[in-house]
Amino acid sequence: MPLSKYRYIVVEGPIGVGKTSLTRRLAERLDAETLLERPEQNPFLARFYQDMPRWALPTQLFFLFQRMNQLRELTQLDLFSRLTVSDFLLDKDPLFARLTLGNDEMHLYQQIYDTLRPQAPRPDLVIYLQAQPEVLAERVRRRAAEFERGMTVEYLAGLAESYSRFFYNYNASPILIVNSERLNFVKEDKDLDLLLQRMEAMRGGREFFNLAD
Repeated sequence: MPLSKYRYIVVEGPIGVGKTSLTRRLAERLDAETLLERPEQNPFLARFYQDMPRWALPTQLFFLFQRMNQLRELTQLDLFSRLTVSDFLLDKDPLFARLTLGNDEMHLYQQIYDTLRPQAPRPDLVIYLQAQPEVLAERVRRRAAEFERGMTVEYLAGLAESYSRFFYNYNASPILIVNSERLNFVKEDKDLDLLLQRMEAMRGGREFFNLAD
């Protein structure tokens, strides 16, 4: 199913919501390239989940530089001539920083982010996946890497709330807000078909997709 009006689609949402799985499924269905986060390459991540105040800054900066380098490579290679689907939005990067960094660390991070941010391309569409914290916690428990298993429902609730606030104010690209709790894009082709139909039909800057619609 071609979606010719899109060259760069981003799937976003809190940990456990299924953004990487959906990114891969969309790329497979649309014969698109993928641009994926690489958390396994971050040497600080496991230590961050053990001691967040100590390891938050190096974890955050590693991800910022990694994501920026990926986007820079993509732009330089002109891969946007073919549809690209990504599982991260650089604009959202400060969200985690505000949750975990102290004031001085946040000031340093913000200076670096503000220097890099203008070089990042804008998505043609952002798909924001939502789910309740209890659903996120269950999904994390089912799929979790060892270092993720200590995440509490409270941490995931705070994260989900931060995402909600961020995307409430987000207007840099068109956004499709999807309640993912009753949708299974990996196992159910009909759910993926419904999403693709909503993506194709989008006309406004902000639309909602709920299975009850």
